[in-house]
Amino acid sequence: MVLFTLILIFLYLLYVIKPIFESADVEPVNEISVQANGQILATGLDELKEVAYLIDSQGSMTFYQMSKSDFRDQGSEILSEQLVQGDIEQVIASDNGRLLIVDEQGQVQLITAKFTATYPQDSRDITPSIEYPLGEEVLPVDEQEGKVERLGFAMNEEKAVVVAYTEDNRLIKTTFVAEDDFNYDPEFEAVYQEIEFFGPTVDDIKVTPDLRMAFVRVGNSVSVYNLDDEFSVDKKAELNSIVPNGVDITATALLSGGSSILFGDSDGKVSQWFEVAGKSGREFKKIRSFTASKTEPVVEIHTEMFRKSFFTITPSGEMGIFYTTSDADLWHGNIAQKVPSALAIAPRADAIIFADQARLSLLKVDNQHPEVTWKALWQEVWYEGYPEPDYIWQSTGGVDDFESKFSLVPISFGTIKAAAYAMLFAMPLALSAAIYTAYFMPPGLRKKVKPTIELMEALPTVILGFLAGLWLAPLIEDYLPAIFLLLLTLPIATFLAAFAWYKLPKEMKVKLPEEWAPIILIPVLLVAGFLSFALSPILETVFFGGDIRQFITNDLGISFDQRNALVVGIAMGFAVVPTIFSMAEDAIFSVPKHLTSGSLALGATPWQTLIKVVLLTASPGIFSAVMMGLGRAVGETMIVLMATGNTPILDWSIFQGMRTLSANIAVEMPESEVGSSHYRILFLAAFVLFVFTFVFNTLAEFVRQRLREKYSSL
Repeated sequence: MVLFTLILIFLYLLYVIKPIFESADVEPVNEISVQANGQILATGLDELKEVAYLIDSQGSMTFYQMSKSDFRDQGSEILSEQLVQGDIEQVIASDNGRLLIVDEQGQVQLITAKFTATYPQDSRDITPSIEYPLGEEVLPVDEQEGKVERLGFAMNEEKAVVVAYTEDNRLIKTTFVAEDDFNYDPEFEAVYQEIEFFGPTVDDIKVTPDLRMAFVRVGNSVSVYNLDDEFSVDKKAELNSIVPNGVDITATALLSGGSSILFGDSDGKVSQWFEVAGKSGREFKKIRSFTASKTEPVVEIHTEMFRKSFFTITPSGEMGIFYTTSDADLWHGNIAQKVPSALAIAPRADAIIFADQARLSLLKVDNQHPEVTWKALWQEVWYEGYPEPDYIWQSTGGVDDFESKFSLVPISFGTIKAAAYAMLFAMPLALSAAIYTAYFMPPGLRKKVKPTIELMEALPTVILGFLAGLWLAPLIEDYLPAIFLLLLTLPIATFLAAFAWYKLPKEMKVKLPEEWAPIILIPVLLVAGFLSFALSPILETVFFGGDIRQFITNDLGISFDQRNALVVGIAMGFAVVPTIFSMAEDAIFSVPKHLTSGSLALGATPWQTLIKVVLLTASPGIFSAVMMGLGRAVGETMIVLMATGNTPILDWSIFQGMRTLSANIAVEMPESEVGSSHYRILFLAAFVLFVFTFVFNTLAEFVRQRLREKYSSL
């Protein structure tokens, strides 16, 4: 039943983990016939994929029912409204769902499609409407009222920024500053600026969602302008050599958040660029590239609203789905016979809708976990804004466009580091104590010592973690020289006490009961410890300028955290000692007496008998004790949760903390959304922990059997 339960746990973990490694899938849902007045310039969809809209070149916006409901038939027209008088030249979509309409005179109008759900007769009814965040009147982008040929746009609650290229070869910036908040009040003030520009023409303009930068593409060269200054717009950088010689840039798009820009080219490739810290400051650099097609150019790039996914379109209607962080090529397939007139990604990124002159087509997109690949989990990944690829665990952030970082390497490393330092503390103490107690200690004293040490195992680990974090960590920080001094004073004090005992006259030794001999060492060790702590301030003043922490940080260049591996090693080692001691002591004490008696009878000393006979015979049990202690250390949760800073870093330093697999699960599982990538990766972390312990136990059993076979003849 135990084995059956373990198998069930194993299978359940695989069941939860499996979906994160499934690739994306796209399949048609339905399509409806539409009647557009002219060319369809833009389309969109509500969150529930029930109502769609399109905007045509004649200036009208029409809403359609995409799926049959209790109130409307599929394909029925719900609402149609004329947005502007005259033709529309282009529609610019921002990352927050707003649409900027540009008419033939170069004037603009900002609209938002709003969907309201009501539940009459216990059935859902979605009613569309159109909102005008800047008012219903059209607005001139150019103060000189020139025609606009290219335009980039972004907006937040406080202001809207438009960067445009006019017919008379001028590059301008127009800012609409809200008097209060655009969410509540459309009143604003317009600020016009002209940007110094000497290019022959402009092919594309992108404005980042934070309104800080504008990317202006002229052919295969891209100029980056800084928009922060309210009085002037300066060129920040010039991007050249974006594509190889003989290759042209055919499409651009800003990735969610605006930190990265994507370039599609005539070779069918898409490259990602973002700013990194270089020798001369921050500079744009090509990070990675994707192959959208081997035979066709990339003509369109569409990005998701909140994730780092993007969709590519080629002239033959082939679509590709990619995810930048995980460097994942998720899906390829033809969705149409040619480039759609308009295409949009659903707000929840679970569908796409595209339009031609006669129909709207809805496709379901199953792409729930694009950020998870084996490479993203176990290899270095170059994240936005970082100077180089790195192993990073950072599952959540304070903004919607946060780039999740799901590397399991730091927390797996932290598990090994915590267990290693705990075993470094526990093994010498536990094994030495087990050897002395089982082989040298008088029987009367052994009956008291062994149960006392085994009773330590009953201490709740949460109490040990609490004491380690709130008492031991500050104590070690204040008396760090004393901790290292103990490594000298305790062995020296033990040796001197033993030497003094050896020199005592026999008459005095006989008078002292045998059980009391080991207890004499206790006050000696207490005095040695007291002297170490008493000398700590003096040593700190003489050798470390009065502050050893500052010395470690400034002079040695080693970071120092109060809750570090040293604290964890001591606290978790204290918890592991009873496990190793109890099993090792039983193994040593269980060595048949005739073996030790025969060895002594043949003239071997007690120490020779211990090393050549007792330890070899008990080695399978001792090894099992060590591996059980290691398994306990690997799976420990509360001590590492409370006694470390829970920082997922790759550093063996004894003065740095760590984050372990078990502590990570305990901290983040209550906050993770059920079924999300974060949730399933935590289950994957549990699976990795399961594999760790399984491998350790398997190796332990294998070695134990070999030792038993080797020394069974003794």
